[in-house]
Amino acid sequence: MTDDFQRDDGKAGTLATAAYERLRQDIVGGRLIPGEKLRVDALRDRYEIGGSPLREALARLSAEGLVSQQEQKGFRVSAISADDLIELTRTRCWVNEIALRDAIAHGDVAWEEGIVLAFHRLKRTPLRLPNDPTVNPDWNRLHRAFHVALVAACRSRWMLGFHNTLFDCAERYRNVVAVLSHENRDAVGEHTAIMEATIERKTEVAIPLLNAHFERTTSLLLKLLSDRADPSKTPA
Repeated sequence: MTDDFQRDDGKAGTLATAAYERLRQDIVGGRLIPGEKLRVDALRDRYEIGGSPLREALARLSAEGLVSQQEQKGFRVSAISADDLIELTRTRCWVNEIALRDAIAHGDVAWEEGIVLAFHRLKRTPLRLPNDPTVNPDWNRLHRAFHVALVAACRSRWMLGFHNTLFDCAERYRNVVAVLSHENRDAVGEHTAIMEATIERKTEVAIPLLNAHFERTTSLLLKLLSDRADPSKTPA
């Protein structure tokens, strides 16, 4: 079956969405590493999806910043850098302040219950599995669900879409360098404090807690990036 036939048969949109989701998961999860070339032929074999849906998915990921495209050179997984991480974190803090403030002002009981449930599921899930240095995929999924739940009552779908894109870009940094560090931090305590301040409608407490949560992660990642860039800090 050709890509054109798939398009005419009305399946192209579904296939492009499937390609997008699988590519995004592999990029955010660190299975496709920063700078890796994304050859359509290789991706066709990997995902068993046609070239046209894959190119649509790559273009969408490029618009979101997870993939870079160079004329005549094709697509690559976007590189990571300290400068990009700092800008990303600053932008996340701005966007999350707006989204969380609006969510707290307009959220109902169902919104509160959604946050508590998302927190409970995250709390019960280990960050890492035995003998595996990478982040547990279930923890990643539930971590994202918790942060999405916090701002779910925000009335702007554009703001929520931007929030999700920024979260995925930031999560990629965490997963890419996770193998280099078993950070000693009280993630459960941080999430508990954010959850409680949010459902208690303590806006001026919840926002600084959420920003500090992002900035703490960023500080750790910046140190790891610096250590990787300095050979003298790399263990022999």
